[in-house]
Amino acid sequence: MNLTATGPTIDGRSNDEQTGPAPGQATLPGRVVIEPPNRWEWVNLSELWRYRELLYFLTWRDVKVRYKQTALGAAWAILQPALMMVVFTIFFGRLAGVSTGGIPQPLFFLTGVLPWFFFSTAVSNAANSVVGSERLITKIYFPRLAVPFATVLAAAVDFVVAGSLLLVVMVGYAIAGYPIALSWQLAVVPVAVAVVGLTATGLGTLLAALNVAYRDVRYVVPFFIQIGMFATPAIYMRPTGNEGRAVEFLMAANPMNSLIEAFRAGLLGGPIPWAGLGVAAVGALVLLAVGCLYFRKVEDRFADIV
Repeated sequence: MNLTATGPTIDGRSNDEQTGPAPGQATLPGRVVIEPPNRWEWVNLSELWRYRELLYFLTWRDVKVRYKQTALGAAWAILQPALMMVVFTIFFGRLAGVSTGGIPQPLFFLTGVLPWFFFSTAVSNAANSVVGSERLITKIYFPRLAVPFATVLAAAVDFVVAGSLLLVVMVGYAIAGYPIALSWQLAVVPVAVAVVGLTATGLGTLLAALNVAYRDVRYVVPFFIQIGMFATPAIYMRPTGNEGRAVEFLMAANPMNSLIEAFRAGLLGGPIPWAGLGVAAVGALVLLAVGCLYFRKVEDRFADIV
């Protein structure tokens, strides 16, 4: 929605025409006119910037609510990927004998689990964010995009906290003698994480808008998140031979696969999938544009049907 600020006071004169309030009469600081958006309207970045403090508090609210009244608090951000690393190490590493290309199994699985948890948490929470903020949306005006954006930022906070576990594991293996040589490829890590964040923001924003009108989304998203994890072979295996050819289509069609491979290669060395990383970056920008455009198109109806 567009905000057009004008300056008439209570007696109808503009701020330029009135040098002071009439005796016994107070002036209004200004009037805000909320106009319906055009059919398709791009993100108002200046408006989001003006509401940056609200975005910060919404993010902080999501972080606090997530771990409110829990015994371990924010430690769950570390415990969840740690438990998943242990499960993958036991079942895929020990029992199934999945090849990790010479990388220690816990380190290999952890570098796959962390970016996936960031993506899945951001998409799942963003999809339900608008419906979950019903009281806020129906009472005051603010840029509605701040709601799904804040949930993605809250998931990014969890990712940073969980990153401390990866740092500890890497240091432990380095002390144990496993060669971890940091190189220029480390610069690829923030790029891969940023593309993961953009992909999650675009998809989460689109699903948040759809969820307002179609509440089936809340049931569909967890199901497809589960399928998506097993359709991302880079998380739990390094396909080779006939096995690699069998899942080659998954690796080519799933952008998260290239992003996880790039994240792992940046930290532990190995070939970086530049082509896949480029395709994933372009796809993330397109998805972000589509998600924001659709969200802006339907956001004026949120307060009526949420």
